[in-house]
Amino acid sequence: MTEAQYQKPIEETLARGRESLGLMSSWCWLDDPKRLGFVLARYKFVAKMLSGAERVLEVGCGDGFASHVVRQSVQHLVGIDFDPAFIADARSRPSSRWPIEFQEHDIVKGPMSTPFDAVYCLDVLEHIQPAQEPRFLQNCVASLTPTGVLIVGMPSLQSQQYVSPQSKEGHVNCQDQDVLRKTLQAYFYQVFMFSMNDEVLHTGFGPMAHYLLALCCHAKKSLN
Repeated sequence: MTEAQYQKPIEETLARGRESLGLMSSWCWLDDPKRLGFVLARYKFVAKMLSGAERVLEVGCGDGFASHVVRQSVQHLVGIDFDPAFIADARSRPSSRWPIEFQEHDIVKGPMSTPFDAVYCLDVLEHIQPAQEPRFLQNCVASLTPTGVLIVGMPSLQSQQYVSPQSKEGHVNCQDQDVLRKTLQAYFYQVFMFSMNDEVLHTGFGPMAHYLLALCCHAKKSLN
């Protein structure tokens, strides 16, 4: 290397082997590279909100590639997904520096056996059939400690006119900001709403948001 400061990182990379993307992150990088930046920005928001948390659960972790952004800020991260192919893929790319425990589990069928300080799900709720939404959210709440928080991220209803046919096929439960807030207020006493356009996080006009993020606190445990 011409610049000496790069020598050690390159030697370590060559010795360890190059990092690889997961099944869906690889497709994202191939099909629409800029979208990977948007996804990572969402995970960075979660990482900042949950910084220092001891036990965190990601519901619908997919291939687990972006989960490393959150693991960098929390002490222990468990990623679950109902699809065994995603869990197998995530487990095939372990990280000794940012270890994550991946489990096959369908949260609609039941909560986790041990509680977590925080639960988050990004790009998941829009795939949950409306009839199953109450069970999904109840089991997320049941997987929290009494002081735990939930973060939910999903594309806005208004954004759906711009998505690909492939994405639209799986988006069966998109909501606008006001509806998502009211949905989550049935389970939490406090719900703080944020918006994103591309990778930019803001608190602007909800109907112009492409992506919605909700930070939920003080669960109404009596509903479970």
